[in-house]
Amino acid sequence: MDRDTATPQVDSLPGDNAREWVEYHRSNAAPSTYVYDFVWDISSDAEGPFCTDVDGNVLLDFTSHVAAAPLGYNNPKIMDRLREFDLVDPLKIAGQDFYVSNGERPGEEEFPGPAGLMDRLTDITSQYDMDTVFLSNSGAEAVENAIKISYDESDGAKYGFAFEGAFHGRTLGALSLNRSKSVYRRKFPEISGIVDLPYCDKRTCSGGSCSCGFFPDGSDVSALRKKLDPDKGHIHPDDVAYIILEPIQGEGGYRIPSDAFMDELAAVTDEYDITLISDEIQAGVGRTGEMWGSDHFSIEPDVITSAKALRVGATISRSDVFPEEKSRLSSTWGAGDIIASLQGALTLDAIHDYDLMDNAVERGQQFKQFVRDADLGPVTDVRGKGLMLGVEFDSKERRNDVQEACLQKGLLTLACGYDVIRILPPLDVTEREIEIGASLFCDAVEDVS
Repeated sequence: MDRDTATPQVDSLPGDNAREWVEYHRSNAAPSTYVYDFVWDISSDAEGPFCTDVDGNVLLDFTSHVAAAPLGYNNPKIMDRLREFDLVDPLKIAGQDFYVSNGERPGEEEFPGPAGLMDRLTDITSQYDMDTVFLSNSGAEAVENAIKISYDESDGAKYGFAFEGAFHGRTLGALSLNRSKSVYRRKFPEISGIVDLPYCDKRTCSGGSCSCGFFPDGSDVSALRKKLDPDKGHIHPDDVAYIILEPIQGEGGYRIPSDAFMDELAAVTDEYDITLISDEIQAGVGRTGEMWGSDHFSIEPDVITSAKALRVGATISRSDVFPEEKSRLSSTWGAGDIIASLQGALTLDAIHDYDLMDNAVERGQQFKQFVRDADLGPVTDVRGKGLMLGVEFDSKERRNDVQEACLQKGLLTLACGYDVIRILPPLDVTEREIEIGASLFCDAVEDVS
């Protein structure tokens, strides 16, 4: 496939082969979150945002596998290096009882493993004085470990604060923090002491003009500050183990908070010395045009959770926040997935070497401007930072119809929130590819309208 000339080519979706594969897969798979009957053919041509399904259809993938494939398919920026790596077995080092090296000096290895990835992670979080990493398998595990070390560091504090619309994962501890759709938590047990707060989604508001609920009744005094007031509040600040938020909400609808919201959060956590966890699993690793979503705002997180684009889960913080006692944290595959760690390290190198954060800013602005200029009636908002983009519609039904129409034109997108389509192209997406994708998107909206 020549990425410079490739275009979406769709006969029928799903085709006969896709239907057969979907039936085969579902015969043993538990019900989950499958959106499309789209089956990627891993033996066929694919590069960047373009991929081929088992019926020969060529699609433009603007989901990047929910930001977990940050450079798309078979990208030479990653693949050229991976082809030089000789596979070994085992590829995962069990029990965190062993270390791994390729025989070169530390920090100079051609194929960085877990240690090389952790070194890079502390480098790109040094502005927050972070110097310690715990690797795991997934974003949910990264969040679990973030709340564990926060509870441990707070020496018995019993409360955690989460925000309306939040999504932090599907393990039981992370589920307890979710405040998006009820289906995620319904009938599952929850950890106690989680306090809800409004998440400000009026990205241009000030404290006195905000109607989101975080600044109630048009006041400059936030709901958070009222809860923690030593004289009038009902929760003492010393009893708060952590506050956790997504700097830009993902599953909740690609909601971008106001500077006033973030400034108040920064002020309160600083005043009361409360541990702030920034869930960067979708917004982090260059997606928004900065390395971390937090970098756009005045907050200074004490803990960052990362995964998806990183290929492994990572809980990143300072050594004084992590427990000193051995066995407080551990994982069978923690800090030991050789290939995933290599992919993560090479992804971070590619973002730096090819100025992909600058590209994310430029191409994201291109997409937003294209859709805004189209003046599409059902579209009520076009928003995002970098290549973390959301298009909001006048109804959930319209959003669903547009998503299906995009698919039939060969453009893969994803839903989020109640009535939003999220757009997540690869970080090195080109001007040409954005134009193709935005044109298909606008055509789909007009067809549905």
